[in-house]
Amino acid sequence: MTRFDVVVLAGGAAKRLGGVDKPGVSVGGRPLLDRVLAASRAAGRTVVVGGRRATVRPVTWVREEPPGGGPLAALAAGVRHVEADTVLVLGGDLPFLEEGTVGQLADELAGRSAEGVLSVDPDGRDQPLVAAYRTEPLRRELALLAAEYGSLSGLPLRLLTQELDLARVAAPPLASFDCDTWEDIAMARARIREHGNVLDEWITAVKAELGIELDVDTDLLLDLARDAAHGVARPAAPLTTFLVGYAAAKASGDGAEAVAEAARKAAALADRWANEADAE
Repeated sequence: MTRFDVVVLAGGAAKRLGGVDKPGVSVGGRPLLDRVLAASRAAGRTVVVGGRRATVRPVTWVREEPPGGGPLAALAAGVRHVEADTVLVLGGDLPFLEEGTVGQLADELAGRSAEGVLSVDPDGRDQPLVAAYRTEPLRRELALLAAEYGSLSGLPLRLLTQELDLARVAAPPLASFDCDTWEDIAMARARIREHGNVLDEWITAVKAELGIELDVDTDLLLDLARDAAHGVARPAAPLTTFLVGYAAAKASGDGAEAVAEAARKAAALADRWANEADAE
């Protein structure tokens, strides 16, 4: 995988949200900023431009000058602290950004001669805040713009992107969906709770809350809970899955394999228990 750092722009006045602290707004039980940080956890260094707050993982905090000076001022403040040759620039309000998309952008840039790779949304619009850039050309153009205009405060992002040699890649449909209004936030919350998404979202939220990184075989645990409920009694389902997790935590070795092994043993026990009942 390509080595990269990340700059997350998490400032701004959020005027269309009534001035609320947008990066702290919860979607799927997690602040928007934490969702972006989870998607970019493979970064070597993560710089967040905005007000300090508790986050799901350690980051480097900086502020733009002047505060509220806009995206170019924020980006300039962030890239000063970047160490890698490649930097991912991300908005702090992307509820559906995934780790695979972040890695893909970094890898796409590594395989090209361009100075940056922008994601393109389903409507064909460039997304400069879901993008990978080469660090030095980015610094160069920011410095030139600051010299030309006297300040980066209030300048639009397009002044930067039009000066860089950029490639473009199609992003997953929701990767660049950002939350600028309460309607956007309501849509994001509703989508997360859709039947096809809710379990994965819930498991991800729980892992983040508990500070664990583990690939969970959801189907395996659901099958175990079903076997315990049907073969023993309904209250046995949550208790059994808890005990499986406890046993896996005590076991040495790979966490995912430990969960799978404990689940297999518990499922076999539930099966034996049910067979005895059927034989009576």
